[in-house]
Amino acid sequence: MSQIIIKPAERTDNIKYAVRDIVVIANEVAKSGKEMLYLNIGDPNLFDWQTPRILIEETYKAMLNNYNGYAPSSGIKPAVEAIEKEAERKGIKNVQDIFITTGASEAIDICLTALVNEDENILTPTPGYPLYTAIQSKLKMYENPYYLNEENNWQPDIEDIKRKINDKTRAIIIINPNNPTGALYSKEILEELIELAIKHNLVIFSDEIYDKLIIDDKEHISIASLNSEAPVITFGGLSKNYMAPGFRIGWGIVSGNRTVLNDYIEAINKLLRARLSANHPEQYGIAPALLGDQSHLQEAKEKLKKRRDITVEMLNAIEGISCVSPEGAFYAFPKLESVKDDYKWAKELIKAEGVVTVPGSGFGQVEGTSHFRIVFLPPENVLDKAYNAIRRFMQTYEE
Repeated sequence: MSQIIIKPAERTDNIKYAVRDIVVIANEVAKSGKEMLYLNIGDPNLFDWQTPRILIEETYKAMLNNYNGYAPSSGIKPAVEAIEKEAERKGIKNVQDIFITTGASEAIDICLTALVNEDENILTPTPGYPLYTAIQSKLKMYENPYYLNEENNWQPDIEDIKRKINDKTRAIIIINPNNPTGALYSKEILEELIELAIKHNLVIFSDEIYDKLIIDDKEHISIASLNSEAPVITFGGLSKNYMAPGFRIGWGIVSGNRTVLNDYIEAINKLLRARLSANHPEQYGIAPALLGDQSHLQEAKEKLKKRRDITVEMLNAIEGISCVSPEGAFYAFPKLESVKDDYKWAKELIKAEGVVTVPGSGFGQVEGTSHFRIVFLPPENVLDKAYNAIRRFMQTYEE
């Protein structure tokens, strides 16, 4: 009997996720018994980081109290109220809606789905997190990347953004602090982005999932706090600041002019209702996380500073590599000065040394440049071993 091959939807053709795709190669190398040093996935719980106990206790208590059914589509009241207080802390005024989702990823997906039609576009940061380009492909938007300027500490290139805006552009994405570069955006840059968004009727999507992991005691500025009329959706969650990525709890805060946003907010809520709800018992961890003891953050920032400093110092000491110092999150995006194919470089590094990084091409980069992303969450001794291995590899690597 002849078999008919089931063809997948064309919308999946261009969906790639370099962070996990590289693991396929690493898994094959690991089978040989080689010691593996994983610097590829931003999951604190894989290393020496712990979820604050109060989140676990409150979630467990909710389960025992049988809060195991569906939650309200936008989230439980105490959690929504806590996020509202968090918005106030961040200086965000004119809040029009708050909703809780299965990770910030679902919030981003829903908000883009509710806004952008096929053949329209959004401005996505390059380099930037691959989720945005994956959703872009799924929704059949056409690509419209804007560059971050490596010569200016990876700040958004405002002139490049101006050139890229057209009559089909619906939104601009910012990731602040940035993944994969660790850049923290300046107030001046954020104000210029607001000006462009208002002028061209764009929604600003501000991914601030790392907003409390700021190194060197610098200030994180939420873009929505700078203008109460601009249409902004601010994304957050428990994954990074509260070391609970497996909880899959995120949220969106919609702020700005109500008249401008009213129809869009209703479209978002249609999708929220259609998918029923986010994880229910885990939502009981939101209020104690946001309103309770924050002492774990100081410890986290101290650890991250040490590991960031080791990363920048050791990588910049390697001939052929330069690294802009990250100011937030736990990523660095070093440049490979004389490498043309960073995917091949990352693959050969795994085979030779067992060090797993992610090629810069998986995040986007200026044409003709090569980079790789480092996650500096592991302990200092692991980082030291990994960077020495990269140094050895660079001494012999040839394309």
